[in-house]
Amino acid sequence: MATNIQRVVTSGSFELDGGSWDVDNNIWIIGDDSNVVVFDAAHTAQPIIDAVAGRNVVAVVCTHGHNDHVTVAPELADALDAPVLLHPADDVLWRMTHPDKDFRSVDDGLVLSAGDVEIRALHTPGHSPGSVCWYAPELGAVVSGDTLFSGGPGATGRSYSDFPTILASISEKLGELPADTVVYTGHGDTTVIGDEIVHYDEWVARGH
Repeated sequence: MATNIQRVVTSGSFELDGGSWDVDNNIWIIGDDSNVVVFDAAHTAQPIIDAVAGRNVVAVVCTHGHNDHVTVAPELADALDAPVLLHPADDVLWRMTHPDKDFRSVDDGLVLSAGDVEIRALHTPGHSPGSVCWYAPELGAVVSGDTLFSGGPGATGRSYSDFPTILASISEKLGELPADTVVYTGHGDTTVIGDEIVHYDEWVARGH
């Protein structure tokens, strides 16, 4: 098959700063019949393994280090014989969930290949210091993690997050993408860059 994007949804908890919240997470799998990249490793490994369906996994990419996005990353790495990728600025968050496990560092601009498309890392700090969105121009798609949702920026009310920083990331990185780029979010529905960025001034005025 041609390169496409699959969604798997798993449920569990997001935990930080002593709080716990029930969440549903999107896991995105981009690739073809042979090779795929898995974006985020939320809650439960088996549904992700089932969706991979025996294909070669280039990498298990964590869009950021919050526990609900890295829950089963080492387990998936072992099961799928693939490296775990994460921006090193989120090491402190990663260690909260996996104190004794390592990952491979992602740098801004890193390019992965899945099927016949390239997917480029865009470092977009704010929701967390090491948040990274992944842009696939041939697919007109960006995997946004928790940086941008249908309805606006990701949350910045907890430790290691910053509202002005996430606004700058959206403006300088995501806002420069074509307006019809589909945003594959970490939670909830997909959206389109143009439908969100038109509200940028409202986000600025709204503040934290």
